[in-house]
Amino acid sequence: MEEKNQQNGIRINKFLSEAGVCSRRAADREIEAGNVKIGERTAGPGDRVLPGETVFFCGKAVAAEEEEILIAFHKPRGIVCTAEKREKNNIIDYIKYPKRIYPMGRLDKDSEGLILLTNQGDLVNRMMRAGNYHEKEYMVTVDREVTDAFLQGMRNGVYLEELNVTTRPCQVEKRGKKQFAIILTQGYNRQIRRMCQVFGYRVTRLVRVRIMNIYLGDLKEGNWRDVTPREKRELYRSIRDSYSAPRKK
Repeated sequence: MEEKNQQNGIRINKFLSEAGVCSRRAADREIEAGNVKIGERTAGPGDRVLPGETVFFCGKAVAAEEEEILIAFHKPRGIVCTAEKREKNNIIDYIKYPKRIYPMGRLDKDSEGLILLTNQGDLVNRMMRAGNYHEKEYMVTVDREVTDAFLQGMRNGVYLEELNVTTRPCQVEKRGKKQFAIILTQGYNRQIRRMCQVFGYRVTRLVRVRIMNIYLGDLKEGNWRDVTPREKRELYRSIRDSYSAPRKK
């Protein structure tokens, strides 16, 4: 009987992500750390929440969030894309949004530009998994003149020795003497900076200007806006066939 009831519940990491507490991946970490309870018991990986049960996160009851929140934020340099309160420059404290949200993916501390924040865990999973090939566009300024050879090398895919990976072929266009635009469908740690370094270039400014159909536009640094209904509709159409869990090889 217990096994049948467990199957009728919702996985604890999914419950937390849909409640706007954190992403599923972050929820798994919090569960492993013993910070989550279902009723009186400490939750374990794979546990399910049954109807009528109360979930506690760090001692506080979690209420399911019914409102779908999705905002676009122009992140300044120096702000860290984490909800971790121990990081003094964390993005959540900077924005001071009145409801619980968390960043979708990351934009490194030294970079600026567009990042989305939400309380919808499944949306995060569908948009952020590299296997879904969703586009992110950046404007990059480097320390010396951009050459045709450099552009072609970046387009072809670059082997990053530190990560032992080769980046996917991508779109790269020159936009100025020392500036180029690049569109990626993956997001390795400091990927663009690492790619440029392979060719002897140093990034002096990096701005993300687009995530899929959502543009930074004239949103001022440090400000945020609600993603419009039209943007949401197009976004949801784009991810309709995306998957939120890793594909089996």
